[in-house]
Order: sequence, then structure tokens, then C-alpha cells
Amino acid sequence: MIEDNDFYTETMAKVYADQGYLEKSAEIYRYLLKREPGRQDLIEKLSEIENRIIEKKNTGNDHLVPLFNQWVDLVLKHNRLKKLQKASKMVSNLSRHSPDE
Repeated sequence: MIEDNDFYTETMAKVYADQGYLEKSAEIYRYLLKREPGRQDLIEKLSEIENRIIEKKNTGNDHLVPLFNQWVDLVLKHNRLKKLQKASKMVSNLSRHSPDE
């Protein structure tokens, strides 16, 4: 990390956070806190960003499990439908080619 980085400002940290780059935002807040360790406002902002990072990690893939289950169910239903269509064609072909009584 560069010690005197002019771009490591509260404004840049906020911009990164607003754009969803939470790790970069937290990095800037940590840098600023090293320079001014007693600033309660920076401590609170860093804490908020770290909480958002944790929340994002905890909920990151939770929505994928139901989607995956739904996808698997649809694939199975699709395969069953194809088998039924194939069987229906076979029955149809057999009834067309069977001798009349």
C-alpha cells in the first residue's frame, strides 16, 4: 500500500462503496484510520462497510440453491416430456401400420 496516496480519500471510499466495490472502500477507510486512528466517523463507516461485506458473503449464493433445484426439476420434466412424445409417436405409427380387422 502506498503511504501518501492522494486518491485515498473519504470521497473515493464512498464512491467505491456506492458502486459496490466494498473491499476497495474498506481498504481506503483502513488506510485513513492508520493516518487518523481516533476518528470515530471513519471507524463507523469502516464498520458499516465490513458489515455489508459480511452480509454479501453470507447471502451471495443462497438464492442459487432454489434456482438450481428448480432447474433440475425442469430438466427432469423436459426429459419425461420428450419420452412421452417419443412413445406417443411410436403408438401413432403402430396404429397406422396395423392391419384392419
